[in-house]
Amino acid sequence: MPDSPLQTAPELAHVSPRDKAEILAQALPYIRKFHGKTIVIKYGGNAMTDPALQQDFAEDVVLLKLVGMNPVVVHGGGPQIDEALAKIGKKGTFIQGMRVTDDETMEVVEWVLAGQVQQDIVGLINVAGGKAVGLTGRDGGLIQARKLRMRDRENPALEHDVGQVGEIESIDPSVVKALQDDQFIPVISPLGFGANNENYNINADVVAGKLAEVLKAEKLVLLTNTPGVLNKQGELLTDLTAREIDEMFADGTISGGMLPKIASALDAAKSGVNSVHIIDGRIPHAMLLEILTEQAFGTMIRSH
Repeated sequence: MPDSPLQTAPELAHVSPRDKAEILAQALPYIRKFHGKTIVIKYGGNAMTDPALQQDFAEDVVLLKLVGMNPVVVHGGGPQIDEALAKIGKKGTFIQGMRVTDDETMEVVEWVLAGQVQQDIVGLINVAGGKAVGLTGRDGGLIQARKLRMRDRENPALEHDVGQVGEIESIDPSVVKALQDDQFIPVISPLGFGANNENYNINADVVAGKLAEVLKAEKLVLLTNTPGVLNKQGELLTDLTAREIDEMFADGTISGGMLPKIASALDAAKSGVNSVHIIDGRIPHAMLLEILTEQAFGTMIRSH
């Protein structure tokens, strides 16, 4: 058994002992500042499908827990759902970035998210030395939802039926808090239930954002396949306020697949989450570097 993970990390082999100590010392003020605080992490993109990045992610989550923070993981599973649908000869369809979810698709979504994907993440975190527990919105009455009524972006009078896609009515965080207090790391699938026990598929970015609000999280971290929020020239914007994001919506700088992600981030920032980080999950240990160092690995949105 190695004495220190730093001894075995090949990427640190060329770093002098003094520089290693500097790296660790730089993390100290952040560890102190965020000790005991909740950090909600939306896990998605390449970080979920690349085996090396999966392991990095699991190690990062365990380390955050060990230094006294309270990570809560919410995961997506778009590529895995598409793969499972293809096996039964079905193709996913989307309206305005939302997956149209009929009964058959819903069964696949539940099986993939609450079964395969969630259990993979729980296993990865446990192997990395953490104690992860999988939850869906049904557990402990966590996420109560209703059918999403989706207005057309161009013509608000028009409504799209996207099937069993839900919007959140309420979140009861007591099961998450109980697990956190008991040293567990909750891993949450974005599935909710309705007043008549019906099942709903909910956008994972939306679940992560709302959960961060309800848990009064210090941070919401969204792992993506992009460097972060880019301006019209394609340059990374590392630090934005909620007001600046509003302006970028208005002038069309932010569009397409980033819309639901940034909208959730913005809502969370406006509802008391101190900072929201949209980071590049394709960079090894991006989450740890974003939280525990000065360097920016994405875009931070400040509440004010």
